[in-house]
Amino acid sequence: MTESTRAGVEPRQLLPTATAGQTWATLRAELARLPGLSALAGTLLVAASATGLVAPWVLGRLVDDVIADADTTQIVTWAGVIAGAAVLAGLLTAVGATVAARLGETVLARLRERVLDRALHLPSATLERAGTGDLVARAGDDVAVVTNVIATSGPAFLGALLSVVLTAAGLFALDWRLGIAGLAAAPAYALALRWYLRRSIPYYARERIATGERAQATAEALRGSATVRAYRMEDAHVARIAERSGIARDLSLEIFGLFTRFGLRINRSEFVGLAAVLLAGFLLVRDDLATVGAATTAALYFHRLFNPIGLLLFESDSVLQAGASLARLVGVTALPDTATPSGPEPARQARREPAALEVTVAQHRYDDGPVVLRDVDLRLAPGERVALVGASGAGKSTLAGIIAGIIAPTHGSVTLRGVPLAQLGEHRLRREIALVSQEVHVFAGPLADDLRLADPDATDDELTAALDLVGAAPWLRTLPDGLATEVGEGGRRLTAAQAQQLALARLVLADPAVAVLDEATAEAGSAGARDLDRAAVAATEGRTTLVVAHRLSQAATADRIVVMDHGRVAEHGTHAELLAAGGGYSRLWRSWHMPDPVPPQGRASTEQIEEQPVLG
Repeated sequence: MTESTRAGVEPRQLLPTATAGQTWATLRAELARLPGLSALAGTLLVAASATGLVAPWVLGRLVDDVIADADTTQIVTWAGVIAGAAVLAGLLTAVGATVAARLGETVLARLRERVLDRALHLPSATLERAGTGDLVARAGDDVAVVTNVIATSGPAFLGALLSVVLTAAGLFALDWRLGIAGLAAAPAYALALRWYLRRSIPYYARERIATGERAQATAEALRGSATVRAYRMEDAHVARIAERSGIARDLSLEIFGLFTRFGLRINRSEFVGLAAVLLAGFLLVRDDLATVGAATTAALYFHRLFNPIGLLLFESDSVLQAGASLARLVGVTALPDTATPSGPEPARQARREPAALEVTVAQHRYDDGPVVLRDVDLRLAPGERVALVGASGAGKSTLAGIIAGIIAPTHGSVTLRGVPLAQLGEHRLRREIALVSQEVHVFAGPLADDLRLADPDATDDELTAALDLVGAAPWLRTLPDGLATEVGEGGRRLTAAQAQQLALARLVLADPAVAVLDEATAEAGSAGARDLDRAAVAATEGRTTLVVAHRLSQAATADRIVVMDHGRVAEHGTHAELLAAGGGYSRLWRSWHMPDPVPPQGRASTEQIEEQPVLG
């Protein structure tokens, strides 16, 4: 179990959400990158909507010709025009929707690439504060919401909007008095929409956050499943997931209730508008100011507005959801780009020189929470191996996170070779300092590709040498295809110990100046623990190393031991010095009846340690 799980994690600070202006600006910029496709989609949708106006106009002419006893040929001609317009409108609508969907999918694909690019290069501290659930919800649920709108309701929504505009223009072109009569429905529509938007928009924003909270709770339970089972916390995590799922469900039900009442208000608006147009048409025909055909066309035009206006208003539900999701995606793309290295990339070298690292933390707390670290002043000499020891909640993992650059101290600083970590930039920081925790991910694919994440230019011989250094050669030889064997999901499943060896081999290949091991061998059993401890020593040999010790055997083999107690440094020194001091470390060590004497260098050899106490 990691320190953050035991002592409480830093309160989450969600990733930013873009404003409406930023979202529209991003969309305009993306559409401008596809001028040809954008123009074609717009032209087809306008043509489809305009063609849809032909049938009502022709029907009006047909009514006038019937009243005037026109010949059959004329009637058949008008019928043919109506049929042809219907077919053409259907074709244009289908093609326009296809092109618009392709345009939207292309824009979304580029936006999604930018989201993933920013997500993969987020500063560790930012991701740590936000939590993986928020990012997973954006890259998964939010993308799915926007994709669904683009593929289905999006083109229809644009077509409906154009139909409303063009039909309203046709109604005024037919007779301005009939057009004004049709506008009688506008206030009713506006009031209905205003009523709905004022109540629904806050719900949608809360629903997206609730979805992220649910994803975060699920991710935490799955990521720490072994710990959850070990401490019998299944019911607590299931209850937390159920609680957050219930919040999301209740919000969805409340939105659906609002939507139903919104539909009733739309029906009332349609009745008002059609009644006004029919009354105006009757009065105009009675006074010989308009023909029966014109009044018929006006009524058909307004009736034709029912579906597009209804679609606009009802699909506003989906569009609002997509807008909220799109704003969350654009918010991620607006984050500073940390992918570019700050400064020239050095040429690949055989071994990066170990570096001195200094950390000073006057005080650290998470937001307004209690102080978790205070008065910590620690220096790691180049190539020195320092172990952090302490009970659960002593502040070990928090201090390790600060040293690794994942957590920014509230009041304090960390320097590498005299340069503050904040000035290194995320890219160089990750090259200089590597963190290995007990939570190791095995990526799906060939084993060689998994290892080359640390060094894309590594040869097969270098990969094999790295695995051999950390003691993985025996199980490597059992793989059917060696380095080409598929591992991870859908491939060969690695044990917890093998996954840790893989992570340590990545550390060797990445060749950082500083290595931070946060209980990196805690998952192994007693026999496997000794092997992993030896692997960790081999992987960090010659590097400046900080080890958050889960067992005293890890501390005893370090050059220096720092004992943490309630966020402070209680003791520090070599293994031999701390035993001689007779403090807390000495009492814990001797309570397990460890053999003596200790080697003169101050370290205890791994051969001397057969059983070791497990720290919190």
